[in-house]
Amino acid sequence: MKKLTVISDPFPRTLDLIFTKKKLRELKNKYTLLVAPNKNKRKFLEKNIHKASFIMGQPDLDEKLLSKAVKLKAIVNVESNFMNNVDYKYCFKKGIHVIATSPVFSKPVAEIALGMTLSLLRNIHEAHLDFLKAKEKYGLESNLKASMLSGKKIGLLGFGDLAKSLYPMLLPFTKDISVYDPWLPRNIIKKHGFKPVNLKDMFSKCEIIYVLAAVTTENKNLIDKKLLNKMKPNSLFILMSRAAVVNFKDLINRVKKGDIYVATDVFPEEPVRKNDPIRKVKNILFSAHRAGALTDAFYNMGEIVLKDMDLISKNLKPKYCKRAELKTVSLLASKPVAIN
Repeated sequence: MKKLTVISDPFPRTLDLIFTKKKLRELKNKYTLLVAPNKNKRKFLEKNIHKASFIMGQPDLDEKLLSKAVKLKAIVNVESNFMNNVDYKYCFKKGIHVIATSPVFSKPVAEIALGMTLSLLRNIHEAHLDFLKAKEKYGLESNLKASMLSGKKIGLLGFGDLAKSLYPMLLPFTKDISVYDPWLPRNIIKKHGFKPVNLKDMFSKCEIIYVLAAVTTENKNLIDKKLLNKMKPNSLFILMSRAAVVNFKDLINRVKKGDIYVATDVFPEEPVRKNDPIRKVKNILFSAHRAGALTDAFYNMGEIVLKDMDLISKNLKPKYCKRAELKTVSLLASKPVAIN
C-alpha cells in the first residue's frame, strides 16, 4: 500500500521536540515526509501541496493554495493556536480537518496554576527568598497575611480544556466555583455543578480568579480597571491563558495599590524587556511562559498527532487533538508563539 504524504512545517516546534526517537521512526515508516524549507515556503507548497494528505504545521494556506491540495485530509497545527492564516471556510467546505495539539498543555498548566495559587496564599516564594537573605520570620509572624485555599470562592474565566483540567484539582479544597464563559450555554456550566455568573459578579465576589480564556477579536482587553477595581482585598488574580485578554496597564496599576496578589505566566510582549518596570512590581508571582512547556507535554503532542492522523487515514474523525469549529475559529486571535 502506498504511503500517504505529510508536509512537515512545524515551526516554531521541531520534529525532535514533539516526537520521541521511537515515534519519529514510526512517523517516517508510516508516511512519506516532505520537509518545507525556511525560505521560499510558498513556492515549495505550490509545487508539493497536491501530493499531501496531511500538513503538519501552520503555514499560510489561502484558498488559491488549498485548491491545489486535492488529497489533503487534515491540517495539524502543532503551534497549538488556531490562527487567521488559513481559509477555514474552504477547509470545512471540502471536509479537510483542521486540528491543534493544545490539549497536551492543559494539565501541566493547570498544575502550575494550583502551585502558584498555594504559593501566593501561603507566601511560599517570599518566605524562601527571606530565608536566603537571612531575614526569615518564624511561625505566625511569617503568616500574618497568609490564608488557606480550603473554602475559597473561585472564579473561572473561560471553561475550555484548561479549566476542565484545573477544576478537579480545586474540588478537594472548595466546591464554591463560579464560571464565566459566553461561548457556553448556562445549562452546561450548571451540569458540572458550578454557577454561571457575569464578570461584574465574578470580580466583586470571588476570592481567587483564574483567567483561562483564549483571546478572541471580542475579548481583547476585556479585563480592565472597572473589573479589577471590584476585586476584594487579599484576593488573587491568576493569569494562565493569554495576556491580550487583560489590559496590563490597568492590572499593574491595580496591583500597585497593594491589596491584591497576582500570578502570571504570560505577558503582552515576550520575551519581557530586561528593564521593563513590571519586574519591580510587588505582589506579583512571575513565570516566563513556561507553565505548559514540559518535555512530556511536547512528546505527548507527537503521540496525539500520530493517533489522529491514523484515525483520519481510515476516514474516521480525529478525537485526541482539538478540532477547529467553524462558528468560533474565525474569532480566535492568538499571536503566534515564537518561543518553545
